[in-house]
Amino acid sequence: MLTDAPGAVFAPGRRVFAGTERGARAPGGPELHVKRSATFKDGLIVAFAELEDRNAAELWRDRLLLVPAEELEPPGEHEMYIHDLVGMQVVLPTGENVGIVDEVFELPQGLVLDVKRTGGATVMIPFHQSAVAYVDRANRIIHIDPPEGLLD
Repeated sequence: MLTDAPGAVFAPGRRVFAGTERGARAPGGPELHVKRSATFKDGLIVAFAELEDRNAAELWRDRLLLVPAEELEPPGEHEMYIHDLVGMQVVLPTGENVGIVDEVFELPQGLVLDVKRTGGATVMIPFHQSAVAYVDRANRIIHIDPPEGLLD
C-alpha cells in the first residue's frame, strides 16, 4: 500500500479509480466508492458500493487504486508523493548531472530510484540518507552524495 494514511484514503464515501503501474488512471476503469473498510492482518478489507458480491470484488484483488490528488492532504514541508520523484533531475555535489528518475521501486529495503543516464544506461540509487543529500522540490532536483562505487 503506497499511503501512510489508509484509513483516510479508504474512508466511507471516498472515491478511487483503477490505476496503472505508472500512476495513471486505467483506460475504461470505473470510479468506485468506498462503502466501508476494516484492518485485516497487514492490510485492509474494503467494500465498494459498485462491487456487489465476492466474485466481482475478487477481480479487483492486487490492483492499483488511485485517489484524485486534489482530494488528498497536501504533503508536508519535508514530504512528497512518491510519483512526484519521476522525472526529477539527479545531480552530484559537483553539479554534474547523473540523469533523470525514470521509475521508483518500493522494495522491502525501501525506495529505489531507477535513474536513466545520458546514453540510455540506468543506475539504481537508494532513496535513503546514505545516498540522497536532499530534494529540491521546487526545482525538481534530487541532490545525491552516493557511496563510492555506486555510479561505476
